[in-house]
Amino acid sequence: MKTVYFDTCSLQRLLDDKIQVRIALEAEAIAAVLSLCEQGQIGLLSSAVVQFEVQRNPHPQRKAFVEGIIAQHHQYIPMNTTIQNQAKLYERNGFKPLDALHVASAQYAQADYFCTCDDRLLRKAKAQSIASVKVVSPLELAQEVIE
Repeated sequence: MKTVYFDTCSLQRLLDDKIQVRIALEAEAIAAVLSLCEQGQIGLLSSAVVQFEVQRNPHPQRKAFVEGIIAQHHQYIPMNTTIQNQAKLYERNGFKPLDALHVASAQYAQADYFCTCDDRLLRKAKAQSIASVKVVSPLELAQEVIE
């Protein structure tokens, strides 16, 4: 079974204002992939990093929404020294600390896909070709996994 790791911004995309076409399309793509996760066709990965970011969210509706999604995870990735050490290497290469932890968590879990809506993170992660994880936007992910 293929597995996907969504960073926090991509999980919250479903609640963003869909006036912009890009946001609406990304939200639809994420909803479609999450539907496949619910059906057991794709494994949803969650992590201590996602949980940490969700807990810091000051918006109760967004917090509850993402908590509901990550509660359905196929696999949970707890924080460990391997992830922390890998994240430090990514930080030295220009990743923001939480982004580095997300990417390192996905890599540690050997996710097939790491999905983000963050253009800066997407460019940086693709440029560094993260070992064993395909870094994708929501639209790229949908193209990959929806038949």
